[in-house]
This record gives sequence, structure tokens and C-alpha cells, in this order.
Amino acid sequence: MELFEAPAFTKALPDYLNDDDYRALQKLLIANPEAGEVMPGTGGFRKIRWQDSRRNKGKRGGLRVIYYHFSEDKQIWFLTIFDKDEASDLTATQKKMLKMAIDLEKQNRSKVRRK
Repeated sequence: MELFEAPAFTKALPDYLNDDDYRALQKLLIANPEAGEVMPGTGGFRKIRWQDSRRNKGKRGGLRVIYYHFSEDKQIWFLTIFDKDEASDLTATQKKMLKMAIDLEKQNRSKVRRK
């Protein structure tokens, strides 16, 4: 399984997860890439709840990690991470933009496969 980080995710990551917590998240998703709930209206992006050891919060009150699993290519793309206190979910506009972006990526990948 290959793991990729969007630039915004990479930039925000140190504010939310230490190395050990991030490694644990990666291991979980490598073992079970469908662990997060599919977010309706996003084209298949998933949201996983994760503990926030910085603030001693469990999964329910902790962090949210948005990612996409490309099963055919065995890839996980980490898109963003945020604290539940900052937002419990993405806005409808954000979800729509994710769907448009992932639909375009899927379209491009299918063109490459057909060649």
C-alpha cells in the first residue's frame, strides 16, 4: 500500500498527531483501508475518527482525518485533518469540490489504463 499526503495535510499534521499516533493510523488504514465511513456526496472519500492524545480526547471527541482509498492502485491519499472542535464535518460545498476532484482523477486514471 502506498500512502500519499496532500500538501495541506502534511502542513497540518504536526499540529495534530505525533509520529507514534500517525504511524498507528497508517498501520490501521493499511490493514483496513475501508475503516473510515464513506462521506456521502464526496465520490467515495472517507472520514475516520481518531484519538487526540494532545488533548486526551478519544475518537468521538478527537480528530477527523479525510482520506481516499484507491483500491485498484493500492493507494491511500490523506487529504486533511482537523479537530472535532474546529468542525464536525465538511461543508456541502467542500464535499462537492471533493467529488469533482476525485471524479476527474478517476477519469484520468481510466484513460491511462486504456492506453
